[in-house]
Amino acid sequence: MKVSAEHQEQLIDNLAARMSQSGLAAPAIALLEAHKPLGFLAGQALLVLEPLLTLCLGDSSLREYASLLDDRNSVERVIRRLEELQGEVNVSR
Repeated sequence: MKVSAEHQEQLIDNLAARMSQSGLAAPAIALLEAHKPLGFLAGQALLVLEPLLTLCLGDSSLREYASLLDDRNSVERVIRRLEELQGEVNVSR
């Protein structure tokens, strides 16, 4: 599934904001950095688990998030956005 560049940026912002608000920015950065080479497999796992995750999470955009994990550049952009948000939180304290 191909996602437009604008929509991809929106997905990245939404994902990073959710993680940051939950206090999971640092663990998410570490996990994404460590598993960058396995991004494609993680994306495929999301597709396999989509029916179960949709039931649990109620998020119908799992395919779009899976497409983000398929692309290393997108994963890197998620990491950078998380770092930006984490820096904003640290500055405001």
